[in-house]
Amino acid sequence: MSPLDRRHFLAAASTATALAATAALPATAATAATAATATAAPAQPADRAQEEYPDVLDLHGVPAVAYPGDGNDNNPVTVLADLGAWHAYALPTVQDTAAHGGFSGPLYLAQEYPWWLSGGFSRIEVGEHGQPLALSAGAPPRLTALPGRLRQSYDLGAGLTLRLDLCFAGNRSALVRARLTNSAATPRTLTVCWNGTLLRPAEQPQHAALALGATATGVAVEFARVREVWDFLTDGTERFEITHANAVRTTVDGDSYRTALSAPLTLVPGGSRSLDWVETYTFTAAERTREAATVDRALTDPDAVGAANAARWQGYLDRATEGVPAERRRLAVKCVQTLITNWRSPAGRIRHDAITPSLSNKWFNGVWAWDTWKQAVGTARFAPELAAAQIRAMFDHQIRPDSPTRPQDAGMIPDCVFYNDPSTGGGNWNERNSKPPLAAWAVWEVYRHGGDRAFLRELYPQLTAYQDWWYRDRDHGHDGLAEYGATVDPANAAAEDCRQAAAWESGMDNAPRFDAALGAAVVPNRSADGTLLGYSLTQHSVDLNAYLAADKRHLAAIAETLGDRSAAARLRAQADGVDRAVRASMYDSATGWFHDTDLATGARLTARGRGIEGVVPLWSGTATPAQAASVRTRLLDPAEFGTRLPFPTVSRSSPYFDPEGYWRGLVWLDQAYFALEGLRHYGFTADARDLTARLIAVAGGLTQDAPLSENYHPLTGAARNSPNFSWSAALLLPLLRG
Repeated sequence: MSPLDRRHFLAAASTATALAATAALPATAATAATAATATAAPAQPADRAQEEYPDVLDLHGVPAVAYPGDGNDNNPVTVLADLGAWHAYALPTVQDTAAHGGFSGPLYLAQEYPWWLSGGFSRIEVGEHGQPLALSAGAPPRLTALPGRLRQSYDLGAGLTLRLDLCFAGNRSALVRARLTNSAATPRTLTVCWNGTLLRPAEQPQHAALALGATATGVAVEFARVREVWDFLTDGTERFEITHANAVRTTVDGDSYRTALSAPLTLVPGGSRSLDWVETYTFTAAERTREAATVDRALTDPDAVGAANAARWQGYLDRATEGVPAERRRLAVKCVQTLITNWRSPAGRIRHDAITPSLSNKWFNGVWAWDTWKQAVGTARFAPELAAAQIRAMFDHQIRPDSPTRPQDAGMIPDCVFYNDPSTGGGNWNERNSKPPLAAWAVWEVYRHGGDRAFLRELYPQLTAYQDWWYRDRDHGHDGLAEYGATVDPANAAAEDCRQAAAWESGMDNAPRFDAALGAAVVPNRSADGTLLGYSLTQHSVDLNAYLAADKRHLAAIAETLGDRSAAARLRAQADGVDRAVRASMYDSATGWFHDTDLATGARLTARGRGIEGVVPLWSGTATPAQAASVRTRLLDPAEFGTRLPFPTVSRSSPYFDPEGYWRGLVWLDQAYFALEGLRHYGFTADARDLTARLIAVAGGLTQDAPLSENYHPLTGAARNSPNFSWSAALLLPLLRG
């Protein structure tokens, strides 16, 4: 069970007590309690906050094929997941009449890659007098996405209604409730069944990986072992299973099944019946054993599960919208939904609950370092325990001094970690570089919102080791200024490999300042005894050193909070020294901007143009007031960074500006955050307020029900690249308060 299962998020002690009592029921008592729910109208959870924010995101759509990606490997249907589950659901549209009665999906992760199991694996069908009833005979259906819950309401005519609710009961299980209500003056005797059909992957061997079979309580899909490194990864132990509370019979025909209630239901006038089932996706037999208690609890007391869901989301939304103007609260809720859907609980090599960049993109279902630091800052505002856990998920893989393969990298945080590492066939795992050092900032923000001093004590030595690594392995000239670089790694066999890894280490993968054609190269770094430690770019990077200065200050705040005043003073003095070096060497008065500098000559690399990295010294407090005023002028200039959507990654005046370029002109909301907070830091609050409002108004979909995107076109505001992107959501949250 995840250390962040739902007991950590309950808002009411009474709910926690009810859940604990239900979980302790023996199987016979659970069966009796389940039978009672089928003959009585259950109480509704107090879902005020959920009801207040319907359809903040458009979660409607039905997949037609198993692979969800468009030409950019993005899933065009936005989904709901919760509690770190590895499967997710959406809603049909009103026009998808063949899909009515079921939730689209599930979308499941084959360890690292998202696939649709079905267009709708458990569609309910209600019959009378031997004929199925049309679900929309009385009125069009209402198909609503609420925060943490999906709901469908059907009017079958003649006083009969059906409501379906889906919420997650745990990190492997979703609870679905179907309520039939008879408001007519005569009784109704009904048959109920469920049916679904698999969507198989088109290519072998993944096409043959799925096996559908009946169980005593419903239906299950078993997965064969498939190791397609860049497409589909299973171990042959995975299972998706539906467990019904009521007695059912299931028949399977090829890739389709039909589950029917063992006996008809009779609804008296004014009566209701509730039918409950749980949909579980697990990776291993051990997970299934642990999850059995969650399934039993959900089927025994579904009202308690629904109430816990409502209470937890009430807490999320109350905290996330606190201090946010009314007109921005739906956007704040969208940010929370995005982050929670991208939450994955421990599995494989991911040992703590973590937030991935985007469940909607094929390649973004791992955990990246600098994504994590930024995501934690936003998540801490509404769920500090989850924010702390995702930081731990990265530090779980910090390189130790006794590493058998890379002891020279002791203290380093890998770029990204996934379900699989290379020993289990993982192609996405990356230790050839790290990512920008923002970890102490993230830890401090989690503490600031959560108040857990033990978390500071736990992370302080690891943060110190990470700082030490930067200056041991990435300070080529031992001058106190660091460089982005590359590790000693088989993937860094050639100089060009190392240059690419160094660009990745910056997070700004293809920014012009890292172009080989413009002179970017690497040099080896060695210890005093000649041991190769890694490689550095032949340039000091302004953002890296401003980040390091800020991280030293945050580490100093942690040290002081823990009572180590001498360490705090030493770290602040070091930060001041970095500030002085950045101000003196990297600010160019002729261009009014901060630039990277040549490692050998110290010359400012102004010919590569102005990049958004030049604003980071404002966020870190490194710039002088006069330097900050000059940077502000460029940020506001429409010919520079004041484009229709402000803060492109490369200045519009640069010869390398490309409004469609990944890190060559597109607007990223994390960099917008650094710019806006930098302006506020130096007193330009009116500018920050106006630019924030412009950002929200112009960036595509922010004020509608479209997903938050990875980046945006600076001249049109159009959304680009991955939808439902976590760090966009995380760093919007603090900006929304203004």
